[in-house]
Amino acid sequence: MNNSGIIYSSDQGLLLGFHGCDKSIRDKIINGQIMMKASHNNYDWLGSGMYFWQNNHARAIDFAQNPPGKGKIEHPAVLGAAFSLGNCLDLTDKFYIDRVRDSYSNLLLTLNETNTPLPKNKPAKGSTNPNDKILRGLDCSVIETLHCELREKGEIPFDTVRCVFIEGNPIYEDSGFYDQTHIQVCIRNPNCIKGFFLPRSEDDNWSNAA
Repeated sequence: MNNSGIIYSSDQGLLLGFHGCDKSIRDKIINGQIMMKASHNNYDWLGSGMYFWQNNHARAIDFAQNPPGKGKIEHPAVLGAAFSLGNCLDLTDKFYIDRVRDSYSNLLLTLNETNTPLPKNKPAKGSTNPNDKILRGLDCSVIETLHCELREKGEIPFDTVRCVFIEGNPIYEDSGFYDQTHIQVCIRNPNCIKGFFLPRSEDDNWSNAA
């Protein structure tokens, strides 16, 4: 029995996300030749998973054109995706923020018992902004500790993780707004992704249509 329709069987409350990558990878994913791979770096902001900027095409293309700490992407492009959050570790919600705080305490206790140093969040190599810590070794470890705790307790795992990140430089003197602030979504459960698409450009002439 083909049960592939299950992921479409209810109102999913779909969101749009964008991922910066090489054009060849984007095209293969859209054409169904390959599946998008999850990232498993020990500095990933929200732990392991597939990363998207929520409703932020411009941030995705900027990332593809200027990948931090990585080699140059030869043909920068943007992959679009429609997805649901499912059971989301949503770090815009105090309930989940408190859970992550508790996870940090548990991680700290475990590492102290083995005299293991706590991972650190660090700026990228060569960064001129010491406060812009884009290598999130500590945050990644805390998030992964929480996922591990859920597995050990037999609790329902999180399908996705979402957070607002205040990143970059102030947009003017004494500003509380930063030029790379964004909402990032990390998708752990691939069934949350309902489809990939090729982002299109806005039609500036629509109002002139007969």
